[in-house]
Amino acid sequence: MLKEFKDFAMKGNLVDIAVAFVMGAAFNKVVSSFTGGIVSPLIGLIFKSDFKDQKLIISEGTVDEAGKVVGEVAVLWGEFLTNLIDFIIVAFVMFIIIKGINKMKKKEEPAPAAPKGPSDNDLLTEIRDLLKNK
Repeated sequence: MLKEFKDFAMKGNLVDIAVAFVMGAAFNKVVSSFTGGIVSPLIGLIFKSDFKDQKLIISEGTVDEAGKVVGEVAVLWGEFLTNLIDFIIVAFVMFIIIKGINKMKKKEEPAPAAPKGPSDNDLLTEIRDLLKNK
């Protein structure tokens, strides 16, 4: 069973998936950094605050002794949109990568046509004629 697992784990597809998973996680950090550090501040110029901190307050909370808001109920739409932008960027880049990989793959050549020769009917007719002549 251990040998079977080793064979399964060392198959090219599984290793490729593992590498893609690690690269995807690293790429997601880059995209999150791009969105959080560049896109959100630029969009934040419109709102005069950090875009990621935008929220719709449903119920205001109270401020405790440490200056922290407690009991606030809010819809964090700025964070949601930031994550949505992250997702769209990652999905678009993955689409471009897959499209490039598919172009690089060798196009399968059609199987060579069977050599032309007499059909089954022609062969049967020839055998019949040979047997008649005997």
